[in-house]
Amino acid sequence: MTTIGFIRHGVTAWNKEGRAQGSTDVPLDEEGIQMAERVANRMEYEEWDIIYTSPLIRAKRTAEIIAEKQSALPFYIDKRLGEIGGGIIEGTTEAERVAKWGLEWRKQDMGFEPEETIISRGMSFIEDIKEAHPGKRVLVVSHGGFIGRLLKILVPHGEFENDIGNTSVTVVELQDSKNLCHLFNCTKHLETREV
Repeated sequence: MTTIGFIRHGVTAWNKEGRAQGSTDVPLDEEGIQMAERVANRMEYEEWDIIYTSPLIRAKRTAEIIAEKQSALPFYIDKRLGEIGGGIIEGTTEAERVAKWGLEWRKQDMGFEPEETIISRGMSFIEDIKEAHPGKRVLVVSHGGFIGRLLKILVPHGEFENDIGNTSVTVVELQDSKNLCHLFNCTKHLETREV
């Protein structure tokens, strides 16, 4: 029984501007670095065995900040954990999309990564993790869209309607019969005040 702790990367300037990021390599902003430091402080007091991260800099930097507090943990980059490809809308805001393609832009072919491809790479990663790390606790630093899609496959009867928050923690226990989500979209580490 392998346990996976999904962590979404810290916030970026594009997150704040409402710009679609997708596979564009946007770095954390100053607040995003602080958020990553706070989730790292939280993880320091939890038992984890290994860290995997998306290669995109916003996730990779978040993972590196977590790893700095847990230097004994093995650290791997896996391209399958990258964000969903956003096609030609990457870098645009909703207002810009409406202005350029109209209100019905979602019904047009924008070159998004196909759903089957997203699920295939996500489940390929999960199967490899189960095989390589049975019984271990694995941290996975990735992206909101990707984590959200994967959760709906791993825990199909869960209620995951919320957007995945920046540096939120979601914990899923992988079991043979039915996976269990023990924690969803938790950002309690952001609520505490620095003294």
